[in-house]
Amino acid sequence: MATTYLTLVNNVLNEMNEAELTSSTFSSSRGIQTAIKKFVLKAMHEVYNSISEIPDLYKSTFQVTNAGQRTYSLPSSASPQSGDLAYRKIDWDSFRLVPKELITNGEFTSDISSWTTIAGAGSAAYNSGGNGRLRLNDYAAYQSFSTVKDTTYRIQIRVFDSESVGQALKVQVGTSAENTTNLNTTLTVEDFGAGNVLDTTFTATAQTTFVTVNNTSTATNLDVDYIRVSEDIGVNKLEYMTYDDWSKRFLERDLANDDSVLGRPTHVYPTQNKKLGLSPVPDKSNYSIQYEYWKVHTDLSAHGDTMDLDDRFKDVIITRAKYYAHILRSDAQAAQMALAEYQYQLQQMRSEYINTKSYMTDTRIHVNA
Repeated sequence: MATTYLTLVNNVLNEMNEAELTSSTFSSSRGIQTAIKKFVLKAMHEVYNSISEIPDLYKSTFQVTNAGQRTYSLPSSASPQSGDLAYRKIDWDSFRLVPKELITNGEFTSDISSWTTIAGAGSAAYNSGGNGRLRLNDYAAYQSFSTVKDTTYRIQIRVFDSESVGQALKVQVGTSAENTTNLNTTLTVEDFGAGNVLDTTFTATAQTTFVTVNNTSTATNLDVDYIRVSEDIGVNKLEYMTYDDWSKRFLERDLANDDSVLGRPTHVYPTQNKKLGLSPVPDKSNYSIQYEYWKVHTDLSAHGDTMDLDDRFKDVIITRAKYYAHILRSDAQAAQMALAEYQYQLQQMRSEYINTKSYMTDTRIHVNA
C-alpha cells in the first residue's frame, strides 16, 4: 500500500512525542505539526536529488511522427519542480522506432465501439472475458484504416471458442468489407483454453484497407481477444548522437527543403532548445518513437497524496525529517544520531537500486548536514 503524506508526517510526530494529525485536521495544522510537514517535503526533495536515476521515477512514453517534421517536444507538465519540464533525465539510449497500431479499439477493453457489424442469423456483442472480447455468433464485424499502397503490414488476431474447439473464424483483408483482395484465411480454434493466434502479413493495394472477422456458425460463439494491424517494420533501435555530431554529419541534409532526403529515422539527438531531433527527417506520419525517462517527482500536498518512492524506503524520508525536527529543538546530539542513521539508510537504498536496476550508473551520494 502506497505511503501517504499523512502517514509520513505522523511517523515523525510520533517519534518526536507530538500529537498526530488526522485527515480532517491535516490542513489546519499548527506549530510543530506544520514544521514537520515542511520537513517531510524537504527530506523528499533531498532524497530524490541524492540519487539521479531512481527506478520508481522511470517512465515510458512515445511520440508519433509527422511527415517532414524534424524536432518534437520532450515530456512536459504544467507544474513540476524544474520549470516547465516533467523529466529529470532522458534515457537517450532507450529510443526505438516501433510499429504504430492502426486499429482503433482492437483490444475491446470496454466495448466494441469503432467496429461496424454485418448482420447474420446470430449476434455480435461485447464479452467481458479476459480484458474484453468481441463475441461473434453467425455475425461479422469490420473496421477500415489508412494504409500506403504496396506497403507490407502485419496482422495479429487471437480468438477463443467459448464452448468447444474446431470452429473457424474467417479473416478477410481487402479494399472493402468482406473483400479478400489482400488476405483471405481462416483461424481455427484448436486449443480451448489458450485460444489460437493468427500472425501473418499482407500488402496493401489501396489507401484505405478493411479487415473483416466473421463467424459463420450459429452452433458456437467465437470470442475475438484482439485484432492488431501495424506496418511490418519490427522494432528498430535509434542510435543516439550529440547535437554537434548531428550538425557535422546530417545538418545539411536534414535542413534541405527536399522530400527525397526524408526517410525512416535511424538516429536521435537532443536539440539546443531541449527537444528531441530525428534523423533522417521522417517521411511518414505513422512512425511511433518509444523511449524512457526519469520523471520529476510529484510533490505532496493533500493528506492522502502518496510518494513516488517504493514503500520500503519511507524510513529514509522519515529519518531525514527527524533530523530537521531535532535541529528545530536545538537537540544537537539527537540530530547527529538521526543524520548518521539517514546516511546509512540512503546508502542502503542506493545499493539496493544498483543491485536490481542495471541501467543505474551514477554512484554518487550527496548528503549535506
